Amino acid sequence: MTPRRAVDRPLLATAGALTAFGAIMVFSASSVTAFTRYGDPTHYLKRELVWVAIGGLLLWLGASIDYAKLRKLAPVLYGLAVCLLVAVLVPHFGAKEGGARRWFEFGSVSFEPSEFAKLALVIFLAKMLADHPDGAKSFKRVGFYAILAVGLCFALVVLEPDLGTAALMAMTAGVLLFVGGAPLTHLFIEAAVAIPALAAIVHAKHYSYERFLAFLNPWAYPTTYGYHILQSLGALGSGGILGLGLGESRQKFGYLPEQFTDFIYAIIGEELGLIGTVTVIALFVFFAYRGWRIAVRSHDRFGFFLAIGITAAIVLQALVNIGVVTSTWPVTGVPLPFVSYGGSSLIVTLFGVGLLTSVSRGRSRAALTADARSEGMDRAHTARRRRHGRSSLPRAVTSASALRRAR
Repeated sequence: MTPRRAVDRPLLATAGALTAFGAIMVFSASSVTAFTRYGDPTHYLKRELVWVAIGGLLLWLGASIDYAKLRKLAPVLYGLAVCLLVAVLVPHFGAKEGGARRWFEFGSVSFEPSEFAKLALVIFLAKMLADHPDGAKSFKRVGFYAILAVGLCFALVVLEPDLGTAALMAMTAGVLLFVGGAPLTHLFIEAAVAIPALAAIVHAKHYSYERFLAFLNPWAYPTTYGYHILQSLGALGSGGILGLGLGESRQKFGYLPEQFTDFIYAIIGEELGLIGTVTVIALFVFFAYRGWRIAVRSHDRFGFFLAIGITAAIVLQALVNIGVVTSTWPVTGVPLPFVSYGGSSLIVTLFGVGLLTSVSRGRSRAALTADARSEGMDRAHTARRRRHGRSSLPRAVTSASALRRAR
């Protein structure tokens, strides 16, 4: 049996560097809050390291399995994701915090099902596109059902509410459909439906509308809606080119909210300056390049679309988070992948990197031969059914001569 290829070491090195850097910055950004709340400046660092260990284990697991096995499990994973998204909305079952019901709480541990749903949706869409030789070119066979799958998850996440994650799901799906060959006219039609719907949701929800107004002009609301953005921009501006130095942030002393979660990139800019922020962007650009390279070198269509989807989901989330911090995107609760504090995002992201690594390893010749043989038998069976009125009966029974004899 031909062994699988070696893992993509540059990809793993990039993910490892971002994760290690994230742990350092979580400690730096959270130390004041941790000491104030718990009397221990390393409180959040300790928890983050536990999530890093769990995520590392899941990365190894994802890299070890044959990614092609997820193709048959895709409908099950998608169904489980939908069930979890519905369950988290049930009162007294999903935890409510800050007006949103997004988490399951188990003592001091919480899990955000929308993070799992993003990955499950990518796997499901990869299967849909791989199952059809023409990808997403046909709206009736693929495009329509893909929109339904994305729309269901989108609607459930909006109900939490979490517009940032919902938008990321739609954006990732758009990338997959585009790469899958969907005509631009189809994509424009889908965007023409999705954008007004999203705008209506933003206008209907008071807090979302306020955030959008703050995005347009944060200086008009310096103590209310625009406070986050102004403090974030202040942190970035005070860092200059070289920064104030690691651990020397002033904004973390109660000025910048969510300084070690959604707005950690602002602390990076304050402490490490332009050099630090550009380095983070460069690492994500290199991650995107390695993900694309893995996709184009994959052994099958499912591996190609899976690699594209995972890479797009991670990189787009990074772009949105950086956009929020730099006031080029409306404020949403989206963490910076690998870097922000939080267990759900980190472990799902690292598992996704593991699956990317599995695609980079390719598949053994024996596995490819077995799949080709199985696919050939399925196509032959489908062709027989189409020739004979989609009947599963043998040709001897459905042929014209047999029917004449039966009369």
